[in-house]
Amino acid sequence: MASSSTHVEDVVRSLEECLLPLGYEAYPIKIGWYNAIVSPSFHLPYPEDTLAVVVLSAPGMFEKAFIPFLQSYSGGGLRDYIDQCTAHCIKSSVTRCFPDQKIDISYDYETHFNKKPKFLAQTAAHVAGAAYYYQQSDVPDQPWGTKKMFGVCIHPRLGGWFAIRALLVFRRVQAGPELQRPLPVDCVKSREERIELLERFNLRWQDGTYRDIISVEERYSQQQKDYFWTPPAERIALLRQWGYLTTENESETLGTELSQS
Repeated sequence: MASSSTHVEDVVRSLEECLLPLGYEAYPIKIGWYNAIVSPSFHLPYPEDTLAVVVLSAPGMFEKAFIPFLQSYSGGGLRDYIDQCTAHCIKSSVTRCFPDQKIDISYDYETHFNKKPKFLAQTAAHVAGAAYYYQQSDVPDQPWGTKKMFGVCIHPRLGGWFAIRALLVFRRVQAGPELQRPLPVDCVKSREERIELLERFNLRWQDGTYRDIISVEERYSQQQKDYFWTPPAERIALLRQWGYLTTENESETLGTELSQS
């Protein structure tokens, strides 16, 4: 039987107690909020009041979770190290906090057999009120003509210095009316700023300046920047240079580091 909405607060609090010290943030949503704004092909197959939680990584994740993970890493798996770290942190937190819950976990890098993502990460973050998803449709009198401009989420405290990592669906927890949908903070208000944001993200995303479209409270450390700014194929060598990998554990990854930020 599904849990009451009173239980929702306990679920979110327990998850935050596990994830916040590791540099992750957790934002609850109802499945119905998400399904209401995505096309049917992206609908999640749960009742509309089912509780889900969007998990983001903040800048502190690198030092609080990723470095310790590398220091204790023993190899195995074919995903990149950031993905493995996130999966380890989330799965261990879920196991510790919710041993009796049925929880479906989808990660941002996962796709279905038809190559569609398991969830639309930026849409989920917007629905959760975690970050505002700025899209081409948010710009009146668009200056790009028929050119496609991809959207990007901006966090009200972190700007673009974060990443959406996972969606956790608590299959047995039904959220009642006490859980109200929050509005994401519109922190890039003017047309001119939105044009600048989308152009930075679409035309010169490599320089990372879109991340600073607003004043931010925290950015990636220099070491974290060095890691993400390094081409994926060269990251294992960088981690070896830093002393975080041995020949034994790095060989398990088979050079499959993927681009991640």
